[in-house]
Amino acid sequence: MKHFQILMLYFALHCSNAADLEWWQGGNFYQIYPRSFKDSNNDGLGDLLGIASKVPYLAEIGMDGVWLSPIMDSPQADYGYDISNYRDISKEYGNLSDFDVLAQACKANNIKLILDLVPNHSSNKHEWFTKSENREPGYENYYVWHPGTFDPVTGQHIPPNNWVSVFRFSGWKWSPIRKQFYYHAFLYQQPDLNYRNRRVVQEMKDVITFWLGKGVSGYRIDAVPFMFEVEADAKGNFPNEPLTGATCTNPDDYCHTQHVFTNDRSETYDMIFQWRALMDEYAQSTDKVPRIIMTEAYTSLDNMIRFYGENGRKGSHIPFNFELISNVNTESTASDYFTRINNWLSRVPEGSQANWVLGNHDQWRMATRLGVERTDLLNILLQTLPGVAITYQGEELGLLNTHLTWEETVDPSACNTQDPVNYEKASRDGCRTPFPWDDSTNAGFNEGKTPWLPVNTDYTTMNVQAQKDASNSHLKIFIKLTKLRKQNVLRQGTHELKLINNENVIINLRSYGNDVAVVIMNFGDSSQTVNVIEAYPDKTLPAELPIYTASLLTFTEGGNQTLSSVTVAANKAVVLTNVVVA
Repeated sequence: MKHFQILMLYFALHCSNAADLEWWQGGNFYQIYPRSFKDSNNDGLGDLLGIASKVPYLAEIGMDGVWLSPIMDSPQADYGYDISNYRDISKEYGNLSDFDVLAQACKANNIKLILDLVPNHSSNKHEWFTKSENREPGYENYYVWHPGTFDPVTGQHIPPNNWVSVFRFSGWKWSPIRKQFYYHAFLYQQPDLNYRNRRVVQEMKDVITFWLGKGVSGYRIDAVPFMFEVEADAKGNFPNEPLTGATCTNPDDYCHTQHVFTNDRSETYDMIFQWRALMDEYAQSTDKVPRIIMTEAYTSLDNMIRFYGENGRKGSHIPFNFELISNVNTESTASDYFTRINNWLSRVPEGSQANWVLGNHDQWRMATRLGVERTDLLNILLQTLPGVAITYQGEELGLLNTHLTWEETVDPSACNTQDPVNYEKASRDGCRTPFPWDDSTNAGFNEGKTPWLPVNTDYTTMNVQAQKDASNSHLKIFIKLTKLRKQNVLRQGTHELKLINNENVIINLRSYGNDVAVVIMNFGDSSQTVNVIEAYPDKTLPAELPIYTASLLTFTEGGNQTLSSVTVAANKAVVLTNVVVA
């Protein structure tokens, strides 16, 4: 008898049949970085009409919704995360008519459209900022202003305190027009809005309602923990943040201070709850179809969970779960993954949905960050866990990060390191390069104009068309997984995870009535033979199950596999099920 270390988690979605599920529950969402997805007019930049032309691809790979990184009008200092007009489209991407074309394409393919909302800050080119900088009545306090101090010896204006920008250096920028400093958690071109001002709160609610009226089905809300700073004291001053200590000694670095006064303030949760109420009211007053909130918050696990709601107030439908981004790497074991999965599932409030994220536009690509040999294993993990799955463009292909030289680098996060040797550690450009559609010029991204970032040199073999033409590929495995995910056994079946084989293997049993799916994932560095029957002694399982899909070059799909002895190669996975998928 093999020794099993068993850590068990049982999870059941509280729904009796598929009709009980709302459109987003158990859904598959795809993140598009518009600048890099498809260039329709050959100007080197992706755009809305380019995305619209590829909506059928999103349907083909099984997506229920698509989340677009920012498309609102912007000077592009941080590639759309600096908005100058919340009610218009950035000219690089098109116009409102192009947006309508995209919205119609999504509707025709039964795909919900989610927009990136950037509420923490605007661009310093926004009319709100211009009016606030000029102290126009009603706009004086739209942003966080402070006079700072003046050094008569040097003639320099001194920032109010030691608050640091995420992108390095002081978080305060002097305005020679207003003759005060304004606070910016990110670039100086991204001044923080003041949500202690009721007019600002209403402005953003009006923005939310505007795009709902244009047909969007929800928002991914950016940088949520930064939305509130501590209130100024009676004299109008803000306190210094405590230092982190010897681990980060450069005062220009964000890690130099503990961000207790500028991050994770309690008022942030109330604002999310207000926006949820607004969107629920909109849905009830129109077509009764839920509009959803996704929240981005790199914070503690308990804080992430808090965004679901509290004290009877509803919050984010999908507070992004970054456990599988922030806390695992190429060296992580099955035990590490098991712990992170369990950490989230054990905290999800009853009636809420878990969610799983393995990559996004701010992270190195999944295969680079977590191991290219685990590409299929990770997509199998993502697609077979309960709840919502979010996929960043290209992860279905197993794309790797693109290497860019210092001269090619444009990401402010990397450029602000002022380090031409180690810049890539901070760069997000490598995961943002143009999407490879085929082996033609510029990978089919456009018709020849030099793209804003270089195409990965592996595009001639690593592209959509090549993977469609192959007898098997990462893409074909991904599509099989998304088809299975639409079945009840994965969408609302029970879930039982175990850690076995000396903590090398995670096994996941999904059940719905007579439907069964067994997912075996070997994170070890050698092959493992698993006895599924022995792992679940309290279950009545069939002696064998059909092989549905597996990591490349491992199992032959369609054949039957004896459950008492399943051998899985190192860093590979297999899905066995009796569910017949058309």
